Amino acid sequence: MVCIRMATVDDLLQMQTTNLWCLPENYQMKYYFYHLLSWPQLLWVAEDFDGQIVGYVLAKMEEDEKQPKHGHITSLSVLRTHRKRGIATALMRRSQLEMAEVFDAEYVSLH
Repeated sequence: MVCIRMATVDDLLQMQTTNLWCLPENYQMKYYFYHLLSWPQLLWVAEDFDGQIVGYVLAKMEEDEKQPKHGHITSLSVLRTHRKRGIATALMRRSQLEMAEVFDAEYVSLH
């Protein structure tokens, strides 16, 4: 069983570790802090029964005032041992919901 919950500062190191294991593009810790401080409602983790972070979504709101309000998925990752269980879908949906409800986002981009 996996719990989807809002990320805290205590989760950032495990989020970074998950990123290093799964993705070719890696971020310095200050980038995770920047996201957490700027858009705390948009960082979500998947926590296993033993407290291990097995997935995360790192998202933000785009700040270009010339475009409609929209969010951006910076990074989405799930450990290989926990894939094909709908975890990435649950993380994405939660982040998208928060973008719409908290920030009034019209859409979400991923690039």
